[in-house]
Amino acid sequence: MLLRPAVDVDTTQTLASLEAARAILRAATAPLGVEQVTIAAAVGRVLGADVLAVADLPAWPNSALDGFAVRARDAERGLPIAFEVTAGNDPGALPEEHVAAIATGGILPVGADAVVPIERATIDDGGLVRADGPVAPGNGVRGVGADVSVGATIAVAAQRVTPLLAAAIAAAGHGTASCVRRPRAVVLVTGDELVAPGTSLRRGQVHDSNSLLIAGTLEAFGCVVVQVRNVPDSLAATTRVAADALAHADIVVSSGGVSVGPRDHVKPALASLGVEQLFWRVAIQPGKPVWAGRAPAGAIVVGLPGNPLSTLVGLHLIVATVVRALVGGPEPDPVFAALAEPVRRLPGRTRALPARVTGGRALAVAEGSHQIARAATSNGLVLIDAGVGFVETGTTVPVVSLDGR
Repeated sequence: MLLRPAVDVDTTQTLASLEAARAILRAATAPLGVEQVTIAAAVGRVLGADVLAVADLPAWPNSALDGFAVRARDAERGLPIAFEVTAGNDPGALPEEHVAAIATGGILPVGADAVVPIERATIDDGGLVRADGPVAPGNGVRGVGADVSVGATIAVAAQRVTPLLAAAIAAAGHGTASCVRRPRAVVLVTGDELVAPGTSLRRGQVHDSNSLLIAGTLEAFGCVVVQVRNVPDSLAATTRVAADALAHADIVVSSGGVSVGPRDHVKPALASLGVEQLFWRVAIQPGKPVWAGRAPAGAIVVGLPGNPLSTLVGLHLIVATVVRALVGGPEPDPVFAALAEPVRRLPGRTRALPARVTGGRALAVAEGSHQIARAATSNGLVLIDAGVGFVETGTTVPVVSLDGR
């Protein structure tokens, strides 16, 4: 029997450039709202508002080192120790003509204006302490607000919260932060030939690896994956599962079923649900048949080809753009590396090749769209501009990191 496409195909359709596809997605994607979360929960999230210090840091003058709190004018005199100051206790005032033993971080007693390092102090047999030289006011002291003052900007909206930034926000007086809500994602993997990992294969079957790749990458991007569904190769089943996905997601990512074969049901199913096509087919290799649309309620749908490397490329070149648009996060700074071997250009399409990038050099490790085991050694995608001939060894090319951001 002659196989016919599941949908009418416009063979004259121009491929969207990668840049155009990304611009279309950014324009079509509405940013998510914000929510207050604990500082611990904010790590990895994108800030929804600027963060200003609500406390001076330090809040009180304290010692920068272990030693003796003194009045600088008395430092070279032999004076008795009035008390010991440890981090966390309030020592009150320093009596006249006395010093106080003090630990790093200890609050400076009222009246003291310097700290003598323990290695620059002499304690005589009578327990009197004197500095081994002149001491100026302020020596060894961390002043109030020396790190940051009340009202100063700690972080800005759209900045991603790293563990270090979370620590700074907490130290500046905050217990919570305003963060963009994490995108809810649904993963749909199509194909009757797919079976669970570890299952014995019958002839013609393949293990489902794309659901792991897609869900894990979306989580690394900062999404909450609320569903992972395997979809049978029928229009009715695809329509039913897609309708449920759209009801629960900000972004739906499917694998397979977006080409023109008789069992490619994703596009007609989505069309029947009112999903507006944004583009179909992008000038990249692998991954050309990628499809994107917007549902009536605003969810973005990205349909990726089913070959593993096509899925990988679509996730990092297309889906990542949607997630950044949802959370308002910045585009990453460009990274470049020199090719370790020549790479052939393709007329009319950008090549995206999994590569191992070390020491500023990139070695392509996989070319075929099915070579997931080879691609597993990669940590980046090198992008090769469309053209003819070869890009020679040593040429600097853009690299997209595969670390999830």
